[in-house]
Amino acid sequence: MTNPTSGRARQAARNDVTILAAAKEVFLADKRAPVAAVADRAGVGISALYRRYAGKEMLLRKLCHDGLLTFIEEAERAAATPDDWEAFASFVQGVVEADVHSLTVHLAGTFTPTDEMSADAVRADALATRLFERARPQMRAEAVPADLTMLLEMCAAVRVPDPVRTTSLRRRYLAMLLDGLRAGAALPGPAPTSIEINWRWLST
Repeated sequence: MTNPTSGRARQAARNDVTILAAAKEVFLADKRAPVAAVADRAGVGISALYRRYAGKEMLLRKLCHDGLLTFIEEAERAAATPDDWEAFASFVQGVVEADVHSLTVHLAGTFTPTDEMSADAVRADALATRLFERARPQMRAEAVPADLTMLLEMCAAVRVPDPVRTTSLRRRYLAMLLDGLRAGAALPGPAPTSIEINWRWLST
């Protein structure tokens, strides 16, 4: 006999995936969009959305935290790669493919991070820095971990109406950026400061 409770749980899980996918599309297009626009895009009733997320801030927080966890997963996966440059490059490629920074750049400052998110952000930074330091001997002398944040934001800025084409273009420019990190010429200007890196969050 089919368990009705498990059926409802599966439906709730499907709704959650659909809602989050819709929320990403809606808020990337307009971070000021109302929650009702997410429900419309997801094809669910507003009550179904509110059963999962009490308000817009909770939904925004969930989207960004999921992106942060994906960043951590990519860093941990890449860390197992024995070649130092390949570990770093595969990590950056994984983060770009997952489109993590589109949300970070667009939604930063629109909600208050939780303590858990802040702790995960520290962990993510430590993992990324470790991968950067492994690859540093093959980089320009002036390159610093803060440069990586800016490079990821550059890739996230590449977006055209066709998602497949967006992915293709991001791969193209990421290859150029990674090659640029390895070039031997001196970099002009100083590296970004911590305030320049985090200004969106500091305005919250």
